[in-house]
Amino acid sequence: MDGVEAQVVGHPRQDMTAGSRRFYKMSGSGNDFVFFNLADGPPDGLDTPEKVKAISARGTGVGADGVVFLEGKAPDALQIRYYNSDGSLGELCGNATLCSVELANRLGIVVPGQLSISTDAGIVTARRADGFPEIDLAPVTEVRPDLESIPRSSREERLGFVRAGVPHVVILDADVAGADIVGRGSAIRRDKSLRDGANVNFVSRHRDDGWLIRTYERGVEAETLACGTGAVASAILLVEWGQASSPVRLWTRSGRALEVTVRRSGDQWLPSLKGSAELVYSGELPLPGN
Repeated sequence: MDGVEAQVVGHPRQDMTAGSRRFYKMSGSGNDFVFFNLADGPPDGLDTPEKVKAISARGTGVGADGVVFLEGKAPDALQIRYYNSDGSLGELCGNATLCSVELANRLGIVVPGQLSISTDAGIVTARRADGFPEIDLAPVTEVRPDLESIPRSSREERLGFVRAGVPHVVILDADVAGADIVGRGSAIRRDKSLRDGANVNFVSRHRDDGWLIRTYERGVEAETLACGTGAVASAILLVEWGQASSPVRLWTRSGRALEVTVRRSGDQWLPSLKGSAELVYSGELPLPGN
């Protein structure tokens, strides 16, 4: 793993201050999360929209793109529930799921090897590969190479839609460095033609290796440094458009790369996502009412 990772210290329940809950700050390619291990106890109000927003707030809270509740179900099985920083429930977050693999291994919640992870978007299988966590997403069937309900701008070569656990619009842009990520992204995210809204991903060729990707993320309502399911959606469309072949390497805004392997079987796309997941630090938060 790149960078210096914090050590997990004092995580047993008896070391925690009364009325507080230990948390773990994780980063997946710059997409950051606050994790709670439900072995320490039930959420105790930490999963309410108001508390999720307070924890996620940068400057006044821990600061994160989302909050994750992690629970070991068996030596080879986990369950996670993910909340966006605005307090809304997220069906799936690729980088949060990669981080859950890393944290579960660090805390000894699971044994090394193949894992089954239950999410609100279904079951995800996972493992460590080449020193990084890797997950297999559920088959993707909703792929529209050309989303005709949203007109393209002059700088946009293609514009398509993929539901990779969550909905994504993908734009093949002339150069993402000059794209209006917030302005264009927020407008498309709220387009009336999109039943559930969507994350909006802008991709362009990297001068040396792979692709550059920038994402306006639904639920965060801002550009994030990375989006795992956005990388999956983008890779599927890049292959569908004939612009890339699997595996597809996408360089995120954080400078970290996500690697997506895709295989097509009939009308299904079978994607796997691999990327970095790092423990930044651990600490304690007071429970609501304390």
